[in-house]
Amino acid sequence: MRSETRGASTSEEVEISNISQAGIWLYVLGHEHFLPFDEFPWFRNATVGAIHNVELHHGIHLRWPDLDVDLEIDSLTSPHKYPLRYE
Repeated sequence: MRSETRGASTSEEVEISNISQAGIWLYVLGHEHFLPFDEFPWFRNATVGAIHNVELHHGIHLRWPDLDVDLEIDSLTSPHKYPLRYE
């Protein structure tokens, strides 16, 4: 007996797990990251729907199309490589 072809995965690769007054909790590829509004100000006044509308591209790139925001996952795990300010 043969099994049928597997369907699409039902597990989420990226999701917003919490939004607080201080920032966003993002769960992506098995790891949770906190994005504080002080360091990621473009999320501070965004709607809940716009924040939750996040896409993962190529396993390395996060995109919020409603906010025109793009982040590399590596910038969350190694922020020293991606300074947000020029010094």
